[in-house]
Amino acid sequence: MVLDAQRGKAEFALLPVAKKMERVNPNIISWIGLILALLSGIALYLSFEMHYLLIVGAALVIISGYFDALDGKVAKLFGKASKKGDYLDHVFDRYADVFMIGGVAVSAWCNPYLGVLALVGVLLTSYMGTQAQAVGAPRLYSGLLGRADRVVLSTVFPLLQFIFIQAGYPFLTIGDISVSWLELMMIWFALVGNLTAVQRGIITWRNLSKEE
Repeated sequence: MVLDAQRGKAEFALLPVAKKMERVNPNIISWIGLILALLSGIALYLSFEMHYLLIVGAALVIISGYFDALDGKVAKLFGKASKKGDYLDHVFDRYADVFMIGGVAVSAWCNPYLGVLALVGVLLTSYMGTQAQAVGAPRLYSGLLGRADRVVLSTVFPLLQFIFIQAGYPFLTIGDISVSWLELMMIWFALVGNLTAVQRGIITWRNLSKEE
């Protein structure tokens, strides 16, 4: 939510493009974003052996995130918003999270158990937000790890990993513990993602209690 609250500031990058896409079905834009997310996950998975793919993966993550924001902007701008489109967007967002973060989780950069915890944190964060709406409480976007935060971190950390590889420090070593920079990102997702899920659960519980 740290960066989700700043989405309005991205209007300058979205609006000019959206205005030129009146004849484009927003669902097609959603599909493009999903495919790019899949490619980013593949690139990050293979990047342990081919380090240049860290840059490719980071670029694909941010471009995928751009298309994810663009589909909604086009839908609202030209009156194409629909419940089916909103549903598709939410489903694709979850698959995109799995593709992008899962690519790191199952790669040689990350401990697989940590990868599972990171995925659980990310998916539960989103689930708690939409489930609040499903039971009649306000839709939740609050918390420390919104989707915009995940996209930005999934762009920045692969670039950091590449930079530190070039500098000769592919791993951060503290005593006998050695972790990659991408693994640090996954630790953040695991800890903060699950904390955000709990936070949203508490907020929803309190909102529902007020209605009784």
